[in-house]
Amino acid sequence: MAKGLFISFEGIDGAGKSTHVEALARAFKQAQRRVTLTREPGGTPLAEKLRNMVLNDVMDPLTEALLIFSARRDHLKNMIEPALERGDVVLCDRFTDATFAYQGHGRQFNLEVLSQLERWVQQIENSTQLRQPDMTLWFSLDPSIAAKRLVGARIPDRFESQPIDFFQKVHLGYQSRMNASPQRFVCINADQTKEQVWGDVVTTMTQKQWLLAHDFLNSGQAS
Repeated sequence: MAKGLFISFEGIDGAGKSTHVEALARAFKQAQRRVTLTREPGGTPLAEKLRNMVLNDVMDPLTEALLIFSARRDHLKNMIEPALERGDVVLCDRFTDATFAYQGHGRQFNLEVLSQLERWVQQIENSTQLRQPDMTLWFSLDPSIAAKRLVGARIPDRFESQPIDFFQKVHLGYQSRMNASPQRFVCINADQTKEQVWGDVVTTMTQKQWLLAHDFLNSGQAS
């Protein structure tokens, strides 16, 4: 049985990360890998309910952080860990790096409290290690460009409606997380055409030897 693989996709709203998740899922399926496609907050019935609250209800930063980590705990216990145990490739649209970027840097919430919640929630059973992605693809984009992309795209939620200086802080938060874990992060320049961004994703996967070039032949271009 193939070893489970956990890949997270990160970036501010408008960076375009979500458009490449499904194409990568198709490539892994082409390679005869079973894929679990999920997102955060969310991924399980309970976590999706908590997601709706976080995105739409007014609350203070601590309540927000507690709800997000509660959703993450349920997501890990009931989806991510079982999927990794059976050898799936788990592709997750955002994970804990987003919490440090959005709540920690965007909201300016206490980073040590977030780190403590991370330790409590993500400790692997019968281990001292924390569950983290094997790789995090950070789609890096200047917040001013991301804002232009989002104009008229959809009705903004409580986060998407934040001013641009909020997203500048979030961007710096992602940079800080990458600096702390450079072996895990791959920075993708999202200020390119979709074809060029997808090409960078393909190159990253083939260099890691997680996929071969022919696995992408029928995966389709990210749209």
